[in-house]
Amino acid sequence: MSSPSGSASPRAESAEPVSSNNPSAFLSQITGAKVSIKLNSGVEYRGDLQCVDGYMNIALEKSEEYVDGELKNSYGDVFIRGNNVLYISAV
Repeated sequence: MSSPSGSASPRAESAEPVSSNNPSAFLSQITGAKVSIKLNSGVEYRGDLQCVDGYMNIALEKSEEYVDGELKNSYGDVFIRGNNVLYISAV
């Protein structure tokens, strides 16, 4: 993206573009942000994303568990095994 003077803005130069071909870029951009994790079972966890590894294992802080859209439990730290993850969404 260019400014009217023709030079690119410093923010645009430093931001790594997110594409459908590079999910690791998306995950690195949302680390530390609020996310929603949907599991294969239908249970959803919402919290602050702390880290994700190559197996999609996820660590959340300040997490909440939702079943059928209803808050069931609040937890501090949660570790979710990657093979249970259906999707990760930035909130």
